[in-house]
Amino acid sequence: MLHTGGISVSLLDTTTTSPGALTASAIALDERHTAHNYSPLPVVAASAQGAWITDVEGRRYLDCLSAYSAVNFGHRNPEITATAHAQLGRVTLVSRAFHAEALGHFCAALAALCAKEMVLPMNSGAEAVESALKVARKWGTDVKGVPAGQANIIVADNNFHGRTISIVSFSSDQTARRGFGPFTPGFRSVPFGDADALAEAIDEHTVAVLLEPIQGEAGVIVPPDDYLRAVRELCGARGVLMIADEIQSGLARTGRTFACDHWNVVPDIYLLGKALGGGVVPLSAVVANRDVLGVLHPGEHGSTFGGNPFAAAIGSTVVSMLARGEFQARAAHLGTRLHRRLRTLIGHGVLAVRGKGLWAGVDIDPALGSAKQLSLRLAERGVLVKDTQESTMRIAPPLVITPAEIDWAVERFADTLAQMAH
Repeated sequence: MLHTGGISVSLLDTTTTSPGALTASAIALDERHTAHNYSPLPVVAASAQGAWITDVEGRRYLDCLSAYSAVNFGHRNPEITATAHAQLGRVTLVSRAFHAEALGHFCAALAALCAKEMVLPMNSGAEAVESALKVARKWGTDVKGVPAGQANIIVADNNFHGRTISIVSFSSDQTARRGFGPFTPGFRSVPFGDADALAEAIDEHTVAVLLEPIQGEAGVIVPPDDYLRAVRELCGARGVLMIADEIQSGLARTGRTFACDHWNVVPDIYLLGKALGGGVVPLSAVVANRDVLGVLHPGEHGSTFGGNPFAAAIGSTVVSMLARGEFQARAAHLGTRLHRRLRTLIGHGVLAVRGKGLWAGVDIDPALGSAKQLSLRLAERGVLVKDTQESTMRIAPPLVITPAEIDWAVERFADTLAQMAH
């Protein structure tokens, strides 16, 4: 019996068999009317609490994906949902045509958390990235003096910043690119982790370097220890903005507020999202000092829902939770346990384990099958994870997970690998 947040869960009850009628019906409805831009596991969520999801058949699953880190603080975190309920009774949307009390408080608090001066609130992570690209180009024109239309931005190979047209224009993922051209010009891609290649790519028209401190979709790739410091030094010396996409790696996931903190690096621009909305509402932000975000003037950029009072109130609560430091400490402590347990599987179906905090990329021996096949097998045993790349499993449980739940998940992982080996 596993005790989770006051609820006792029989571990045997989480083992699934064939999908029931309710599951099959829900999946059929979804596939008939929802665009097929995802390939979901055959699990239909009906409710969730903490680190657990319950499907329409009443079966429980340990969530080790956290909605790609959007649910860092657990499903229906009581502190966050209390804020949401309270704000629903006040005001939810007025657009940026008016000031909103909640927005000012949120931007001030988030700026303080980031040790920056200004915040540009948006909705999705991709929207934050697109906004930062515009800001960098405008800064290049207005501040650096790059001729109009000549700016270039350097990115890393195998990056993932979203799937909008401009973002897939510099993606290495052919699935995300194929058939979607023509693409947006003005980007150069260099190998991730190679500071020399970055230095060579910078020229007088380079306005920014956009990087994930730890590449998520590429397989939770941690750079060499001297890399981000070298990027910071290069950007400072060459008059180039360093933009850190912390949308998935930030907000306590890696055991620090930002992944950049592991290397004592402060970028010019933070891009935040996912967990910023507490798993309740889409909320993202571009955070920088006034000399960067101050290049925007009324009418040059906007969003009807960006910074709405409902999202802003929730964001303020998330920031206050992060300011206490408890989730960073929890991710660091439990992350040590997770990585130690996962490394015991190397040589037993696992080739490598990477990551920081409660974020791991696990390379599976291709001889056993694909990472997608493993994720399907684990779902049958009550553990929800998702493949990324052909042979890599990404593990990112909510930060409220317990040590016993980590052990149980890794034991299920080990048992499933052993099954696949026979």
